[in-house]
Amino acid sequence: MSQWWKTISAGLIGGAIALSGAYFLNINGSNSAAPAQDVPVRQVNLSPGSSVLNNPPTFDFRAAAQRATPSVVHISASGSAGSSDSPLRFFFDDDSPFGGPGGGTGSGVIYSADGYIITNNHVVDKAENLTVTLNDNRKFTAEVIGRDEKVDLAVIKIEATGLPTLDAADSDQAEIGEWVLAVGNPLDLTSTVTAGIISAKGRSLELIPGRDAIESFLQTDAAVNPGNSGGALVDAEGRLLGINTAIATRTGMFQGYSFAIPVNLVTRIVDDIIEFGSFQRAFLGVSIYPLDADAADELGVQINQGVVIDELVDGGSAQYAGLLPRDIIVKVDDRLIRDVPELTEMVGRSKVGDVLQITVVRKGEEVELPVRMRAQ
Repeated sequence: MSQWWKTISAGLIGGAIALSGAYFLNINGSNSAAPAQDVPVRQVNLSPGSSVLNNPPTFDFRAAAQRATPSVVHISASGSAGSSDSPLRFFFDDDSPFGGPGGGTGSGVIYSADGYIITNNHVVDKAENLTVTLNDNRKFTAEVIGRDEKVDLAVIKIEATGLPTLDAADSDQAEIGEWVLAVGNPLDLTSTVTAGIISAKGRSLELIPGRDAIESFLQTDAAVNPGNSGGALVDAEGRLLGINTAIATRTGMFQGYSFAIPVNLVTRIVDDIIEFGSFQRAFLGVSIYPLDADAADELGVQINQGVVIDELVDGGSAQYAGLLPRDIIVKVDDRLIRDVPELTEMVGRSKVGDVLQITVVRKGEEVELPVRMRAQ
């Protein structure tokens, strides 16, 4: 019993000492700190070099890549009906070391479940035989349905059903700085995905010869190389935003910028090719030049963006609507027009018989005119 009491006594004494220590520690702590209401509260900005991030941004494109990849095909062109004079061949495919004489490789995007495929004209131009390989490695012989060299687009067809397709984005709403993915088959590396941002819109490279060429590219810094031509540019949700077409290069390989035809223009042309076999194009019937500071001074206007009408074509859409030389086109429907590529894209997207509401600056005043689009 004496041992039992000793154990109980030791426990009681130890507990008392611990409680006392805690009490004195609390008193000392409270005496050494200012009251809570006297402590100022402020937000602390993250400075460069800090190792702590609150809600760091995440860039995960796995879902977009998974949506887009099955709809992008590999195109092999063999045999040639003669050498092409397309300047875009310098950028892709036939001049690539991965394509033999009279042949080359490129990409395409499945447009419909029954086998219509979008690609670039320079991928299929002059080729006698086309072989399409799907993402699941099935191979098909393809035929050319129609093409338009002034936009560098073509439609080919394979005999298949139930093929995967992509939803289309609205390329008018695409913004500079927006993330995009390029999906294609560069250098014969099938089903390759690269990421970048839209770095500019409405770019003209003056690659396609002729005053009636339509160039209004989306410029990106996603890596694009020979073989990507005709492949998909998709947004972060995996929707089709454009058709990859060209690169700015001095070596033939990617050096920083690539260019895609915007999907709003693509679908307009592709739908015509599928229905009629060719692009049923409407023409404004003008010769034009971009408004710059010198032109603005000469015209006596206070604006510095727009497209100046130089001459009218007899019997053209513009003449019938009452447009005049020296008119400055600043808007088509709801879209502001800042340069020639934007105007050519909007006109190119119109159909014969469509009425475009064109706003011009004439003698310093804005005038809006309905213009019914005519064939050339």
